Amino acid sequence: MIKTRYPWKSFLKKIAVIAVPVALQNLLSTTGSMVDTMMISSLGKPEVGAVGLCAQFSSLMFAGFWGFVGGGMLFFSQYWGAKDDDGINHSYGLTLACMMSVGILFGVMATCFPETVMRMYTDKAHIREIGVEYLRIVGFGYPLTVFSMAMAALLRCTGKVRIPLLGSIVGVITNIALNWVLIFGHLGVPALRVRGAALATVLAQAVSCTVVLLAARASGHKYLLAVRRHFRWTGVFVKAYLRKCFPIICNEVLIGVGNMVINIVLGRQPEEAIAALAVFRTIEGLVIGFFAGFSNASSVLVGTEVGAGRPDVAYSRAWRLVYLCQGFIALLGVLLIALHTPILKLMGMSGDSFTLAFGMIAIYVAFGIIRMGNWTQNDTFRAAGDATYGTVLEIVFMWAMILPLVCVSGLVLKWPTLAVFAFCYADEPIRYILMQKHLFSGKWIRPVTPEGQEALRGWRPNRALVREED
Repeated sequence: MIKTRYPWKSFLKKIAVIAVPVALQNLLSTTGSMVDTMMISSLGKPEVGAVGLCAQFSSLMFAGFWGFVGGGMLFFSQYWGAKDDDGINHSYGLTLACMMSVGILFGVMATCFPETVMRMYTDKAHIREIGVEYLRIVGFGYPLTVFSMAMAALLRCTGKVRIPLLGSIVGVITNIALNWVLIFGHLGVPALRVRGAALATVLAQAVSCTVVLLAARASGHKYLLAVRRHFRWTGVFVKAYLRKCFPIICNEVLIGVGNMVINIVLGRQPEEAIAALAVFRTIEGLVIGFFAGFSNASSVLVGTEVGAGRPDVAYSRAWRLVYLCQGFIALLGVLLIALHTPILKLMGMSGDSFTLAFGMIAIYVAFGIIRMGNWTQNDTFRAAGDATYGTVLEIVFMWAMILPLVCVSGLVLKWPTLAVFAFCYADEPIRYILMQKHLFSGKWIRPVTPEGQEALRGWRPNRALVREED
């Protein structure tokens, strides 16, 4: 049915069903990280800085497997739209196998070679020693983290967004309680300090995964627990999967390595800057948490329509999702600036570290609206089958523009920390213009299902045409 007015009420409801649980889940995780930081900050700024640098190694791991998450969600959402059960099961099994190989690799690096890892991130020996203690333990939780991410991606794309939320609620509560016990030595347990924080993280991940599995079984979810059907791949399917995932994997790995280089540069700033950066990364997770809700909504709401053979609906949803995301991020940024003083003080910031942390927040908020618009567009392109365009742009700008600016300003010219930090976002406005042109061209709609491929023949983008039921 063709409508002259867009069905905003129905559209916003569909976004809320997906975005709100995901945003709440990420908000819970960020809240847990903030509580972690507050507890660890009472031990001292070196401890905060060390754990923050360990988190950067975890981020590198995320970059290693996130390409498979993006590729997996492309297949999950499109096969879900086409009601192809075998496609969903096979793509989940392949996604899980690829992701788990990354999680195990990083777990081995963290538990067996923590000194090497910490030496990459900082030249300060006392911070490295603290980080080694943390990594030796937290590395055991990396495969659990990967497993949790894979399950969440599948559940969200198949309409079960509340189950990952439940797992996060239980996991965060468990983590906070165990932190209180293990870091400070309550209830007769010896005070383990940063080792206690690491152990609490591992145990909380195990509890969260268990809750998700039990909840999925109780709800009768027919994909997550269909283990025998997960690994029945054909050569043709694996080739098609890897062909779609490869650009995303290249993007995430190369961007992850680029971010590692940036963190290495920032890790050689003064100790106050390292502590401020650790706190900023935790707060950044709050913004990304809200963004992830829209990102998942884009992947599911657009990818499902592409897979079902409704490209005009997918197109009309895509650009609206981008602008809605930017609007919400702008409101969140204003709120963050307004409340920065109590937040930073609660997280142990004072003096120079407070000033630096606020400067990082201000810079991030200024660029955040554009940055999240770029991310949402890229995730939308990927879910619709175009894993190349945004990938090429991000890689080129990271390696040709951002890294040279950061490395020269930080290591050669020795500019102030905030100037070096600001260069991390210098490419965002340029990429936004290029991404917008691609968005409205409609060339990113590239289905993997027969239904979607058939519907795409002869299709042309038209912003005035909407075929969507209220």
